[in-house]
Amino acid sequence: MRKVIIILFCIIFLTFLIPIIFTQGFNKIIDVSEEIEQNIQVDNVEDTDGNMPEYTYSQYGTIKLLHASTGQIEELNIDDYLLGVVSAEMPANFAEEALKAQAIVARTYTIYTIKNNVGKHPGADICDDSGCCQAWITKEDRMNRWDESERDNNWNKIETAVYSTQGKVITYEGNVINAFFHSNSGGKTEGVSSVWGGTDLPYLQSVETAGEEAYSQYASEAVFTKQEFEQKIKQKHPDFTIDYNSSDCIKILEYTNGNRVKTVKIGNLELSGVEVRTLLGLRSANFNVEIDGDNIRFTVKGYGHGVGMSQTGADALAKQGKNYEEIIKHFYTGVEITNL
Repeated sequence: MRKVIIILFCIIFLTFLIPIIFTQGFNKIIDVSEEIEQNIQVDNVEDTDGNMPEYTYSQYGTIKLLHASTGQIEELNIDDYLLGVVSAEMPANFAEEALKAQAIVARTYTIYTIKNNVGKHPGADICDDSGCCQAWITKEDRMNRWDESERDNNWNKIETAVYSTQGKVITYEGNVINAFFHSNSGGKTEGVSSVWGGTDLPYLQSVETAGEEAYSQYASEAVFTKQEFEQKIKQKHPDFTIDYNSSDCIKILEYTNGNRVKTVKIGNLELSGVEVRTLLGLRSANFNVEIDGDNIRFTVKGYGHGVGMSQTGADALAKQGKNYEEIIKHFYTGVEITNL
């Protein structure tokens, strides 16, 4: 009788308890597998709220941004920072491939600055002054400057440019490049040594770009009275003199490979085109100059130093059907696009 009871107990155990244990164990396996799957999600997958997931680089997850106007330092996720850079540096109505190129160029410039300009901004990696590093703007300020009807679409374009190129940087022979950029090249970019001296970099060569003349940044004019002209030059060169009766009192002596003024004779001085641009506040060093009665008239092509990627040139190429990789490789010679 006792054996029968034991046998019945075993049957009940096998019939009811083992499936429960098995099911719980199976559910545990499913939970673990789901956890593993969540940990290996592919970049750029949206969450249930439609937001892009937070993305960090192994070395550059966050950056310290110096706000030049206040002196305050803010720590930001690098892609949140890049949203502010792209939206400040390039118009949102530019083509998507141009915005993607700008995102990669800005990311590259940021990483290069962090790696190579240690100590430039004590306590910070980079600043928000476009004259020193890169422009940057908060999302709130950027949205307020757009028409209400354009805000959502514009910001979506900025997010797409940054998030769809996450981790991509420009390299030359395996090293992150110094990815300079500017507004409009006037039809031809400039070699770096023509602007800042030193040795030319192999990836920053002068290249031609068609289509930039369609943009407002392509052409400008600056007119000074003779008195204004002399005062601006004397701020830097107090011994400056000029005799307007001399036919060659203002004469361009040499041009760069990028068609900019390399040296120009002005009165008793020989100045670089870059210095004249700075002294007079011209849009670029690609200029012609003439004496017009009591005025000195400068006709200028392009906007910016001319080195690296032209932003309007990038948009023109995108509208010709070029993708961001083709745009970048047009402006930076012999480079590759690499994932960090």
